[in-house]
Amino acid sequence: MEQQKAVQVSSLSKRDSIVSISIIGVLFFIFGFVTWINAILIPFFKIACELNHFESYLVAFAFYIAYLVMSLPAGYLLKKVGFKKGMMIGFWIMCIGALLFVPAGLTRTYGIFLTGLFTLGIGLAILQTAANPYITILGAKERAAQRFSVMGICNKMAGILAPLLFSAVVLKSTDGALFKQIELMQGLEKAAALDQLIQRVVMPYAVVAVLLLILGFFVRYSPLPEIDTESETDEVSHANAGKNSILDFPHLVLGAIAIFFHVGSQVIAVDSIVNYATHHGMDFMEAKTFPSYTLTATIVGYLLGITFIPKLISQKTALKLCTLLGLLLSCCILLCSGRISLLGHQTDISVWFIVLLGFANSMIWAGVWPLALDNLGRFIKTGASLLIMGLCGNAIMPLFYGYWADSHSLREAYWVLIPCYVYLIFYAFHGHTLKSWTTKK
Repeated sequence: MEQQKAVQVSSLSKRDSIVSISIIGVLFFIFGFVTWINAILIPFFKIACELNHFESYLVAFAFYIAYLVMSLPAGYLLKKVGFKKGMMIGFWIMCIGALLFVPAGLTRTYGIFLTGLFTLGIGLAILQTAANPYITILGAKERAAQRFSVMGICNKMAGILAPLLFSAVVLKSTDGALFKQIELMQGLEKAAALDQLIQRVVMPYAVVAVLLLILGFFVRYSPLPEIDTESETDEVSHANAGKNSILDFPHLVLGAIAIFFHVGSQVIAVDSIVNYATHHGMDFMEAKTFPSYTLTATIVGYLLGITFIPKLISQKTALKLCTLLGLLLSCCILLCSGRISLLGHQTDISVWFIVLLGFANSMIWAGVWPLALDNLGRFIKTGASLLIMGLCGNAIMPLFYGYWADSHSLREAYWVLIPCYVYLIFYAFHGHTLKSWTTKK
């Protein structure tokens, strides 16, 4: 079948734009499902594969370091084969990654699990590189944060469902007692119990692999248009005269660093909260719901963004407020303690500050992307690749957290959030305005 001819965004009808955004919304739901299931995989592998905190966060590292490896190649791939064929390839690579969970589960080999997660991340890097530019350019620039908020809701709703569905399929109501019994077991008895526990992931991931294969065909033959990202307006062409690479755009490069710190702080908030809550005396089977609370707080932020941007507040102002709130809540996690009872849970108040970080993080991604991709013209595909490369923050920042958690304490490990939000404040207030590396006199 011939590749669909690329079209100018301005030539799309309102109906075509809505259909395109709806398809991208489905993709963001899938991204969220595959991504946020790591929040429950980390503590699950920690038990089943007998890991320390640092080793368990290699789950996030293996998954997200693929963005660093694959993001720029993904941009070149999309340029060569187009968005739709590129996304089909991404889904099929993810299918291979899911299939690797089968031998990993049958042999309880953590290394193969990490290889499967890395392969899933490579496929997802291609999909993210393709999907995010659609949201940036399919509509008015000042409403881009609104569209990203809608995509964020799709992503985080999947994030809420993924740990709950994983728990329903893989975990049992009696597992709380089983985990305590495993700690007392030794030798062959313990190995047999852990083998049975880890083998529960085999069938679910085999089913996921089949679904990813089907989704590859779906997106290839969907009505999603191939969009023209090579043409530039005269104004953008004049502004970009003399610029030969994406590194000539300071607001883009600094934006990629902002994405690095944003996603790193976000994944720490979601992926660490189960272990942190159990550290404060909560049972694992109760604590497993807290990633969903954090992502629900993020969805509340998205809904407020959809409602008030740009009617009452600009996306720049929302970005500034969210970065400031993130720094404030990080300080509260470190400085505030004391047990409280809320929503039927009794735990340390700092756990709830981690939940609220979900709200603070809600409009940061939506704020950074439009600012970073502003007026890139023909550089938009490789520019998007650079921003996706920033997602390796999800790989690196949790390792810092895990190291500090092992060597100091789980609470002190949240110090890693402070430089993240300090930099994000810099980008929100000043970094995004820099259009040249040199100051013109």
